[in-house]
Amino acid sequence: MMKRKEAMAGYLFALPWLLGLLLFMLYPVGAAIYYSFCDFSMLKPPMRIGTDNYHDLMIDKVFWQSVGNTLIYAALAIPTSTLTALGMAMLLNTRVRFLPVFRTLFFLPSLIPQTSLAMLWLWIFNGEHGVLNVVVNAVLDHTINPIMTLFHHATIHGPNWLGDVSWTKPTMVVMGMWTVGNAMVIYLASLQDVPASLIEAADLDGAGPWQKTKNVTLPMISPIILFNVITGMIGALQVFAVPYIIFPDGSPARSGYFYTMYLFDNAFKFNKMGYACAMAWLMFLGILLLTGLSLWFSKKRVYYGGT
Repeated sequence: MMKRKEAMAGYLFALPWLLGLLLFMLYPVGAAIYYSFCDFSMLKPPMRIGTDNYHDLMIDKVFWQSVGNTLIYAALAIPTSTLTALGMAMLLNTRVRFLPVFRTLFFLPSLIPQTSLAMLWLWIFNGEHGVLNVVVNAVLDHTINPIMTLFHHATIHGPNWLGDVSWTKPTMVVMGMWTVGNAMVIYLASLQDVPASLIEAADLDGAGPWQKTKNVTLPMISPIILFNVITGMIGALQVFAVPYIIFPDGSPARSGYFYTMYLFDNAFKFNKMGYACAMAWLMFLGILLLTGLSLWFSKKRVYYGGT
């Protein structure tokens, strides 16, 4: 009798969480599966159309362009942010003074709301009056441009960061670097857990800094690197808020039109909720596949202690 009462009390305490899971997670997931096979505009009841949404996606040029933009951005952003965060963590792990202060300063930008961040980058990367081009043009005018003028060549100016197709994605990568402090803090914590005895043993064997990093430090923190790479990949493939504010219509030439932007537009601008649900499930399957491939590829490359 007492065990039954204790079990009932436990179920009652867990009930709010279970209701939240059912209403805000399981039901939306199930509904998205169903609506992905329907013509559903939210203004009238859904109508079953089979796999037409998925078929239409396969021949949708805008869909494939958004996929390409997202994959190119992810391919640039993931290694860049990973190397930057890891490099910053290694620098801070060299027993620098005021470590808590630096750690806090590097982490704080990741707490800034994405909307505010996008407005800040709009101001910085403005092609004509942006702060970045003011600095770039000043440097060019005092270094390269006098030489160009001397030889009667056209002077060089800072690029149109947000209006040039070739600069759209690199600019987005730079914007994403603003929040690498989150991963840096995780790397720093893992670096501080590397056994000092292993470093001392490597010193006794005559290993140099690069050899110690390659053969001791990186293998010991490899699970953390894998974790950050996978979470970074998921975040890069789901990038939305910043590009949607900076490139609301994907211009120039839809080079800034990412997958989640097209999904959002289909759901709430074009009233094609069934189409958007199909896109959401394709994104889920794509991320699941890439995560599985990452875990499989890392089997013999990640060190898990005694395994």
